[in-house]
Amino acid sequence: MTVFVGLTGNESLARALARETGGRIAELETRRFPDGESYVRILDSVAGERVMVVCTLADPDPHFLRLVFVAGAAREAGARSVELIAPYLAYMRQDRAFADGEAVSARHFAALLSQTFDRVTTIDPHLHRIADLAEVFTVPTRVVHAAPLLADWIIGNVEEAFVIGPDSESRQWVEQVAGTAQVPHAVLHKVRRGDQNVEIHLPDLGFAKGRQPVLVDDIVSSGATMLEVAGKLRSQGFPPPICLAVHGLFSDESYALLQSVCKTVATTQSVPHPSNAIPIVPLLREAIWLH
Repeated sequence: MTVFVGLTGNESLARALARETGGRIAELETRRFPDGESYVRILDSVAGERVMVVCTLADPDPHFLRLVFVAGAAREAGARSVELIAPYLAYMRQDRAFADGEAVSARHFAALLSQTFDRVTTIDPHLHRIADLAEVFTVPTRVVHAAPLLADWIIGNVEEAFVIGPDSESRQWVEQVAGTAQVPHAVLHKVRRGDQNVEIHLPDLGFAKGRQPVLVDDIVSSGATMLEVAGKLRSQGFPPPICLAVHGLFSDESYALLQSVCKTVATTQSVPHPSNAIPIVPLLREAIWLH
């Protein structure tokens, strides 16, 4: 049987996966000692079982050691295998050294996870120059894609949609969303000048007048890209856009700012947040049994 262990904040997703797959939950006790060190105890038997540790890796630094301790505890308790389900996979952005002395965090973080787990499953990792996670992981990985979920959400919630991707990297993904939803699309050109400073080149989108613009991206963090596009769409006479993202990380006031200029802001459940409107359990359920 498959046993699911949900780290703090991931319990509801772990329970949903257990229900959908016929698995069971192993309860987890965690606390901190007075000196700040973490205590971890798996309260149910996992001997001989396939253990799936469920933990989205947004804001990974405060949680990573506890994740390692849970995996170690499962092995010491006799688990047959220990796998990680990380709907959001952190540290993939820095995949090369851009300046002398920089840590290539994608490679180092993948090495740490490879030492800890027998397999890693994630949703749409934020990759740039890494074509496949096998380039940095030494254990099997499975990447599942949320584009069909976003397309289904558009079909069910938006009339006369017009899908927009923020940059050339989003082209293939945006084309899949638009193609599945059977709506027109456009891909913009983006120049990033800093973490919160982007410049968007918006072509004439007159062919889509009368339609509801839907901005789609894999990650929304500062919200700078979507805010910039929303402003330029208004200058061409479009209504406030709908903003969809796979992973809603939302730094500082970005969510409130997006709500002020967008008709709707919706994300998948990969990172728990009030914007979560798109369930991921069906996607992960299929990924688990394809292993």
